Amino acid sequence: QVQLVESGGGLVQAGGSLRLSCAASGSIFRINAMAWYRQAPGKERELVGRISTGGSANYADSVKGRFTISRDNAKKTVYLQMSSLKPEDTAVYYCNAKIVVRLALTEYDYWGQGTQVTVSS
Repeated sequence: QVQLVESGGGLVQAGGSLRLSCAASGSIFRINAMAWYRQAPGKERELVGRISTGGSANYADSVKGRFTISRDNAKKTVYLQMSSLKPEDTAVYYCNAKIVVRLALTEYDYWGQGTQVTVSS
């Protein structure tokens, strides 16, 4: 089957930077849109950024200008470069991808396990 493996989370001071990675593997025919979501304690999950196969990206207003989403289609990997981090960025960050699986050729929504990002003040 398909899995998304995330890495790069951790503890960083306010104003610092962090880069998250998410690599897809398994019975993949094609990866369509990829995205990053986050969920802080006591809050609902929110979309951070989304990127199309061709590289078009959109962001939540709260991170616009500070975060950059990118992808490497050859590596089947999506990245989230986070700069000028604030304590309110603290959350579990989840990778999401719309993936067409082999043989069935059906698109499914896949999620990573989540990685903790903590920004200290």
